[in-house]
Amino acid sequence: MASDDVVERAEREHRPSPIDVHVGSRVRLRRTLLGMSQEKLGEALGLTFQQVQKYERGVNRIGASRLFDLSRVLDVPIGFFFDDMPPEMGGEKHRRFSGFQESQDGFEDDTLHRRETLELVRAYYRITDPSVRKRVFDLIKSLAPTD
Repeated sequence: MASDDVVERAEREHRPSPIDVHVGSRVRLRRTLLGMSQEKLGEALGLTFQQVQKYERGVNRIGASRLFDLSRVLDVPIGFFFDDMPPEMGGEKHRRFSGFQESQDGFEDDTLHRRETLELVRAYYRITDPSVRKRVFDLIKSLAPTD
């Protein structure tokens, strides 16, 4: 009845939005790829690590100015936080305007979240000599099967 509707609405209001959860997971992904702790990210933003945790879980919404700050600290464009969004949440298939952005045929989400991928990316970016890093990159590309 009416009280059931009120309870159901209250429960919905306390659940994180799927979009907030997605954006938070992208924050966590980028932070992890950089090898940055929640505490370090919080320091850079003037937040506690608990606040960063809440953003990453989607419990707290990330406002526009905070998203801008996150993009600068994590060195990604703001659009990064919305990449790979499922179509049912308004992802690629529901976009009305594509602007000048090229379509991205990225990796599957599972690949980016695997520990092996994160460790490989971290190790790659720890190589300080650009020529050595380029040779490692070329080596990996040469070992992969061609399409």
